[in-house]
Amino acid sequence: MKIKKPIAPLLPTLTESDFISIDDEIIIEGLSVKEQDLSYQDVRNLVFRECRFEKLTMNRNHLERFECSNVVFDHCDLSNTEWIGASFHQVHFRQCKLTGTNFAESYLRDCLFEDCLADYTSFSATNQKVVQFKQTSLADTEFVEVTWSNMIFDNCSLTGSNWFHTKLAGLDLTKSTFEKIAFSQELLKGLKVTQEQAITIAAGLGLLIED
Repeated sequence: MKIKKPIAPLLPTLTESDFISIDDEIIIEGLSVKEQDLSYQDVRNLVFRECRFEKLTMNRNHLERFECSNVVFDHCDLSNTEWIGASFHQVHFRQCKLTGTNFAESYLRDCLFEDCLADYTSFSATNQKVVQFKQTSLADTEFVEVTWSNMIFDNCSLTGSNWFHTKLAGLDLTKSTFEKIAFSQELLKGLKVTQEQAITIAAGLGLLIED
C-alpha cells in the first residue's frame, strides 16, 4: 500500500502583524505573526486560516470548537492547551513545544508534526487522516480509541504511549523507538514492528521469554 504524505499548508502572500488578539467568534486570516503571547484564555469558535505563526506562545488555553486550516506553527509553545474537538486541516507544527496539549476528539487531516516536543499529549478519540510525526518526542502520550488512515511515525520516541482500543493493522513503528508501550492485545494483528520491539511488546503483555 502506497503511503501518503501530508499536503503542505497553502499560504498566500501574508500580511505581517505585530499584534493580534483572540476572542469568541474571531477569524484570523492571511497573517504572519511573530513573538506574541496569547496564553491563559478561554475562547470559543476561534478560527486560524492561512497564517504563519513564529515563536507564538499559547499556554494553558481552552479553545472550544477551534478551527485551523493551512497554518504553520514554527517554534511555538502550545503546551497544556485544550483543543478538544478541534479541526486541523493542512497544518504544520515545526519545532514546537506541545507538552501536555490536548487534541482529544479532534479531526486532523494532512498534518505534520516535525521536530516537536509532544510528551504527555493526548490524541485520544481523534480522527486522523494522512498525519505524519517526524523526529518528535511522544513519550507518555495517549492514542486511545484513535480512528486513522495513513498515520506515519518517522524517528519518534513513543516510550510509555497508550494505544488501548485502537486498531493497529497497517501501522508501522519500525522507524521509531519505545522502551515500554501499551496496546489492546486483541488489536495487535497487522502491527509492523522490529524483532526487538516485538520482544518489548510481548514482555508488556506478561509473556515470559526465554533464550
